[in-house]
Amino acid sequence: MQVQVRDNNVDQALRVLKKRLQREGVFREMKLRKYFEKPSEARIREKAEAVRRARKNARKQAIREGLIAAPKRVERTPPRPQSRPAS
Repeated sequence: MQVQVRDNNVDQALRVLKKRLQREGVFREMKLRKYFEKPSEARIREKAEAVRRARKNARKQAIREGLIAAPKRVERTPPRPQSRPAS
């Protein structure tokens, strides 16, 4: 995997690299491989992941078809400036 460094901006290139690695699942893979996982535990984990993915896809499909309401969006207001106490 390659990331171009533009204008000697290494910090920006590092951020882009980390984001790409995160998206590819490299960090998750490293965390899983840190310790040995028994084959039976791997099967259980993979099955649970598949169930979560299927539920998520079904929920998204139901929202698209209008069968269930989409979750309400939380509007974020900018923080108000703090007033200083009178001395």
